[in-house]
Amino acid sequence: MEILGYIGALLVGIILGLIGGGGSILTVPIFVYILGISPVISAAYSLFVVGSVSFVGALRNAQKGMVDFKTGIIFSFPAFISVYLTRKFIVPAIPDELFKLGDFVVTKNVGLMVFFAIVMILASYSMIKGRKENPEKQKANFYYLRIVIQGLGVGLVSGLVGAGGGFLIIPSLVLLAKLPMKKAVATSLMIIAMNSLIGFLGDVQNIEIDWIFLFSFTSIAIVGIFIGMYLNKFIDGKKLKKGFGWFVLAMGIYIVLKEIL
Repeated sequence: MEILGYIGALLVGIILGLIGGGGSILTVPIFVYILGISPVISAAYSLFVVGSVSFVGALRNAQKGMVDFKTGIIFSFPAFISVYLTRKFIVPAIPDELFKLGDFVVTKNVGLMVFFAIVMILASYSMIKGRKENPEKQKANFYYLRIVIQGLGVGLVSGLVGAGGGFLIIPSLVLLAKLPMKKAVATSLMIIAMNSLIGFLGDVQNIEIDWIFLFSFTSIAIVGIFIGMYLNKFIDGKKLKKGFGWFVLAMGIYIVLKEIL
């Protein structure tokens, strides 16, 4: 199972390299269902992996001049405050037993995984539908307040489930910051890297971390992103993204059924 987990790490990196996002949505299921790690610790590990891999991708995009640093910083500041506070205070404060439905007890772990599955389903819709941009509207007003509010929301979701939140960040950058799609994708990696790594710091004192395992898993995922970026030259990323979206949808439904039934 550990070997399968490391293969999953490579797959996460490859998907991120191929389609510029989405692969991080698999890290928590890999940790929970393949490696048998609790959802709370899995979310923390996922933040570190997602942040590290996204940082590598963000550096590559910055070298190409694709990152809008002004927008990234405005979005990141409220987001990383939100994700840090969520991991530091909100997640530890969630009771182990949330509520009962007859004889069925909804625990903290079940609740987090069901919420994560809902996030997966929303992300899959974004991947399957795709996004269109209108170049004529790219110079419209820059909505600072809305970007700050969206950043706070993204930080909360990322902190709870350990996912990067790219499916929320990219539409915000296109609609509110008026960035072209390619620049929005590139800038989102910078935001995800900052949010995830700072959010992970909120967990350092709360949980016991297996650093050797975490560095090993992350290193393999980083190798995967370079493989994915190379394969991206030969594979149609849009078609792949839609197909991966259907896979994420199936995974989200599976997690809901598994946790509830």
